[in-house]
Amino acid sequence: MIPQWQYQVRFDVNDAAVAESIRRKTSEPALTRLFDILAQHHAVPKSQFDAFSEYVVAAEERGVEGYPLYDWTKATIEDPEKKRKYLKSFTLYVDDREVYAKEVADSLEADLQPFAASGLITRISKYDTNPENNPQPPQRGNQQG
Repeated sequence: MIPQWQYQVRFDVNDAAVAESIRRKTSEPALTRLFDILAQHHAVPKSQFDAFSEYVVAAEERGVEGYPLYDWTKATIEDPEKKRKYLKSFTLYVDDREVYAKEVADSLEADLQPFAASGLITRISKYDTNPENNPQPPQRGNQQG
């Protein structure tokens, strides 16, 4: 039996002001169509920086020993260059799920393409849960990334 991998869609923007508006879900005319498309898919964008920050807070509240990526993640959000990068990178959660069916991801990715063509989005990526297609997490204490 072939495993049914789950998928995730991410996108990047190159403008910090646009990224901040997306993070704050600000109703700006330039973003109205994007938010409409995301709503049609029951998708909510979360910046990678915010996700990383939440991970660090959870680890510090519950004990970092249970969070193997704590050191790498904390170093990442404290690095100004990486912070700028991850503030402009968004993961899409669909129906409050981090990963979802391929058909959902394909449809979402297709509907985001016009935003890439217009320059609002600079990159769209689709990832699957197949471990062979994903990099291994950094070793504890490894500050690279």
